[in-house]
Amino acid sequence: MKHHVIIGNGPAGVVAAETLRKHAPHDRITLLGDEDAPPYSRMAIPYLLHGDITERGTWLRKDPQHFHQLAIELRRDKAKALDAAARRLTLASGSTLDFDTLLIATGSSPALPRIPGIHAQRVHTCWTLDDARDIAQFAVPGARVIQLGAGFIGCIIMESLVRRRVQLTVVEMGDRMVPRMMGETAGGMIRDWVQGKGVTVHTGARIESIESNPADLAAPLAVRLSNGQRLPADLVISAAGVKPNIAFLENSGVHCLQGVLTDERMQTNVPGIYAAGDCAEAFDALYGKPIVSAIQPNAVDQAYVAALNMVGRQARLRGVTQINVLDTLGLISTSFGQWQGVPGGQGVELTDRSSYRHLSLQFDGDVMVGSNSIGTTEHIGVLRGLVEGRVPLGAWKDRLLDDPTRLMEAYLASAQAQHRRGDTVQH
Repeated sequence: MKHHVIIGNGPAGVVAAETLRKHAPHDRITLLGDEDAPPYSRMAIPYLLHGDITERGTWLRKDPQHFHQLAIELRRDKAKALDAAARRLTLASGSTLDFDTLLIATGSSPALPRIPGIHAQRVHTCWTLDDARDIAQFAVPGARVIQLGAGFIGCIIMESLVRRRVQLTVVEMGDRMVPRMMGETAGGMIRDWVQGKGVTVHTGARIESIESNPADLAAPLAVRLSNGQRLPADLVISAAGVKPNIAFLENSGVHCLQGVLTDERMQTNVPGIYAAGDCAEAFDALYGKPIVSAIQPNAVDQAYVAALNMVGRQARLRGVTQINVLDTLGLISTSFGQWQGVPGGQGVELTDRSSYRHLSLQFDGDVMVGSNSIGTTEHIGVLRGLVEGRVPLGAWKDRLLDDPTRLMEAYLASAQAQHRRGDTVQH
């Protein structure tokens, strides 16, 4: 009987544990988590703040006996160090845990900028259930809230705060909103939309300091911006991005760059040790290099592949999905693949600012490698199919450069042509 240990009980850890149990019904499975809560989804926290769900609604499995019934041992502890050669974990509690196979699914943590006062009371991240409880206490109607960061996660949090009817100010150091997902035009349009909904947005600005109990302001906090403004606040939320939880792997023998390096089987350089989710730098066959893509669908796919290989079943990751679909106060935006374009490539943009509609297509040769869109959902499936399928467009590439609205025609014609080529090769 083998002992499979999973560090991290988020979506990746839970899917891996369930997959292991399905294919190894008699093996021992230990699932480690360091929070005093059942396994839950961090992506559900904004909906908890919305009031759409209760804390139970964030749980990944609603039956409290689910893991017990599967004979999966849930253990509250945190990995402190890994000895890969000895196949042993040292835990924060002081105990050790030996394993036959190991999955590192430790996820990521908020990256706190180095700002004086960032650890003051009423300054919070929005990452855990404890964070959500603290924010709910202060984010009451009329409260003055300053949010640091307007990336993907920041925009989701912003939606929750608007629904809580606070006076919201967003500070983003980039020159536009969602700068890692959207180009200059698209990110600027999202900023204009948000400001039209009553949110104050400062782009190209930083928070330089946070002062507690300022004598000259009737507020618990004073926030100084790089543009010279000094703003009163009842609450500050930091949404300045995340970083993989891999510090415990120092001197472990497991290779890491930005995240834990894995191959297409999600295995690290150490046989029997795997990684999945936000902490994993997974090999993407489409681009021929490892990529960290911290979205839940990737975490689940990677965990499934890792678990199959942990029990000796050969499985490979088809690729790392680079897709984001974001609803920002009712404005839908999408980002696929290499939306910023590639060296030597071509691109086309179509923009209607008054209607908040925008479409950007990027090509490498006759293959669409990335796109941005705002204000439309009708072509989302087509965009994903073309980008992830790396469908050769042939003459349709030039037609799309002339008229990017002909996406559906291009997809149907090119996909049919690809299917015919496949039939020819098959026979």
